[in-house]
Amino acid sequence: MAIKRKKAIVKEKTAIHESIIAAGFGGQGIMLLGKLIGLSAMNEGKEVTWISSYGAEVRGGTAHSMVIISSLPISSPTVKEPDTCIIMNVPSFIKFEKKIKKGGLIVVNSSIVKGNSKRKDIEILKVPATDVAKKLGNVRVANMVMLGAYLKKRGFISIETAISSLKEIFTSKDETVIELNKLALKKGWEAAGGRG
Repeated sequence: MAIKRKKAIVKEKTAIHESIIAAGFGGQGIMLLGKLIGLSAMNEGKEVTWISSYGAEVRGGTAHSMVIISSLPISSPTVKEPDTCIIMNVPSFIKFEKKIKKGGLIVVNSSIVKGNSKRKDIEILKVPATDVAKKLGNVRVANMVMLGAYLKKRGFISIETAISSLKEIFTSKDETVIELNKLALKKGWEAAGGRG
């Protein structure tokens, strides 16, 4: 008597490869934003690279982070044509808007960047991050508002992982700082259509 074997059903995971440039003025927390994306992705078992760049190593100078998240090994850490840009100010918008891949995403701090993109082949998510951060009592958490919006829109990393990764980022372990950043992440997530 022949026995028929059931075929194993294997869910095939879609390969992830997301390249990100986060950019703004020095002092807007661009490096922290990029580092938290990378750490959160790593904590979820993904491959990650992170590179920071300063136009001038002083508060007020330009700065950007390049992050790659992948389910496969990453061959090069540099990002020339990002899938996503997280833009905090006007000079960064002017510089990086044209570099985004066709079909890519730009998350814009609409409290500061008032103009519209001339490109019709990318998606734009406007987030009033600075205004939200001011309402929370500290303009410096605008970067976390932007990150929360990015997490909701793209879905490559869970907000829960980003929140749990905050304690690894803030070495002071100051609970009030961590709680404020958690709240900013949640507000950004809600701003992009998430439910609190």
